[in-house]
Amino acid sequence: MTIKQNLIAAARVASVTAFLCAMSIGMAAAYDGIVKKQAFEMPSYTTVGGKTIKKVRIGYETYGTLNAAKDNVIMIYHPHTATSHAAGKYKPEDKAPGYWDSIIGAGKAIDTDRFFVISSDILSNVNTKDPNVITTGPASINPNTGKPYAMSFPIVAMHDIVNVQKALLESLGIKKLYAAMGASYGSAQALEWAAGYPDMVERLIAVVPTPGFSAFTIAMESAWTAPIMLDPNWKGGNYYGGPEPVAGMTAALNLLWMICVTPDFLENQGGNKWADPNKNPLDSWDNQFAIDTTISKISAGRAKLYDANSFIYLVRGAQSWKIGGKLTIEEGLAQIKAKVLVLVSKEDYILPTKLALKMADTLKAQGKKVEVEMLDESAKAGHLDCIFSIHKSGETIKRFLAN
Repeated sequence: MTIKQNLIAAARVASVTAFLCAMSIGMAAAYDGIVKKQAFEMPSYTTVGGKTIKKVRIGYETYGTLNAAKDNVIMIYHPHTATSHAAGKYKPEDKAPGYWDSIIGAGKAIDTDRFFVISSDILSNVNTKDPNVITTGPASINPNTGKPYAMSFPIVAMHDIVNVQKALLESLGIKKLYAAMGASYGSAQALEWAAGYPDMVERLIAVVPTPGFSAFTIAMESAWTAPIMLDPNWKGGNYYGGPEPVAGMTAALNLLWMICVTPDFLENQGGNKWADPNKNPLDSWDNQFAIDTTISKISAGRAKLYDANSFIYLVRGAQSWKIGGKLTIEEGLAQIKAKVLVLVSKEDYILPTKLALKMADTLKAQGKKVEVEMLDESAKAGHLDCIFSIHKSGETIKRFLAN
């Protein structure tokens, strides 16, 4: 597969801090049945910072059947720029199923013949132009003004995302999660669930996780938002109804790609070839390298679909995250009661692997039941192994859920 094919596939769904892909190597057949998007609404919600948001709405979708005891629920938490579309298709003609379709479905790792799976959009989801996404964020209309909130929207913490998800579950009469599972930004939500509501979460599956965002990741994420804020069209976030900061958003996504996968992944797909074999970059500034033009083209396409302000909000939410609301990671992890499965990538430059392994060691030292497994690295996709390689950990996930 060429780099262009790989990147286009990866761009369909977009990950934590990067794009996720709707394909995986050797992916199984799509989830049976057509997926229906549903909406959950709250008259108002008060953030952990004390700000009130009126008319909160998030979308969600489900797979499988909720049993009478309502104790077979697995909740899936999506990464930074992904959506709740974790499996199946909305229409038979859809080009690709949800991003974790390879592990969600009848007989798969997350067996929908046994489990009722819920996946929700989060507050400030970036995909505001996707008709299948329902979210409340800076692009939403402020009922008090009749105009988009823009940067007046309250800053949303990780626990706010979790609190709205909890309200969704309560509306369905669900009081306990058989398992909480997510990748990247989604793993942070799963960890926050397990620490913030420890009696509700029996099992935790954290894929390419971090127990807290390091100084390196915080600085890196600030670098992602900088080109957006420097784009003249951003206008302090007040761009709605006019030209949007697409150039800045494109540059931000280009930066994401440089750290999203491994150097080997890019090298194996074309190395330092020229975009046009007949046009040497030394001869003209118009002549580019293949890797630059390919990534920029994909990033530009995604930038037109994202809401830049929402991207900035989710970055701030990640940077400010304190697991379980505690000052130290150790204190936050100490609140977790769930059995834990940690799936990590050998090379993860966004959320360094050593931090995930340290988290697992800390949980073990606290007396928790913890399993750790390296994701298959044959794709050399780094952070994106959480999508490219997740199906190869299917048996591990199935066994963990069976115990």
